[in-house]
Amino acid sequence: MAFYKHYSFDLWLTLIKSNPTFKLERTKYFHAKFNAKQKSMDEVGAIFRQVDLMVNAINEKTGKNVDADEMYLMVISIINDFSFAFNEVDLEKIYYDMEELLFEHMPLVYCENCLPVLSQIKESNLSSTNILSNTGFIKGNTLKKVLHHLQIDQFIDFQLYSDEVRLSKPNPKFFELMLNNIDRSKHPELDLQHIIHVGDNPHADIRGANAMGIQSMLINSNNQSILTLLS
Repeated sequence: MAFYKHYSFDLWLTLIKSNPTFKLERTKYFHAKFNAKQKSMDEVGAIFRQVDLMVNAINEKTGKNVDADEMYLMVISIINDFSFAFNEVDLEKIYYDMEELLFEHMPLVYCENCLPVLSQIKESNLSSTNILSNTGFIKGNTLKKVLHHLQIDQFIDFQLYSDEVRLSKPNPKFFELMLNNIDRSKHPELDLQHIIHVGDNPHADIRGANAMGIQSMLINSNNQSILTLLS
């Protein structure tokens, strides 16, 4: 096994995945509370998917970050045929309810190999690790709680989320922030070739990392497993 000195990991569809029940319950919530136009459950669910894909594309294009609150307002607007009557919308209450719903239907560890691979990297005592994740409907502060619950955070030295720094992959500034957060006392002569970023997105993860001159590995979206890191 060839160890890198630092491992950077994407989060969604790399180390964790959504609980389908959460998305269903979220759809029910918005269908019941913000649906003056009487959209069907399927229509509300489709709107969530459309906003998620659209914002992800915007974030990747601009390198900035559309906030979760803005995404929920987009969903409410589209459900109601692009109404902008937001005066009665309590965004704090919505996010509190969404976080509670998420904790009731926790995201899942992506695959059975994720924790063992992270554990082996950590136990080697040769490498440091981080999360570098674009966020959407779920904020970084919430994701930190999720990673603690899933026992992933014990293997991670630091976590960076796009909503907290207003930067999204593949923006070089986001990768640069990651590089600047690495504890150089462990590796005073750390070269870029000794750093690898692992993710499922060919554009945000792989091209973003390669543009910075660090190594990259595409997994899951190409049927290659995180186990490849140990080969």
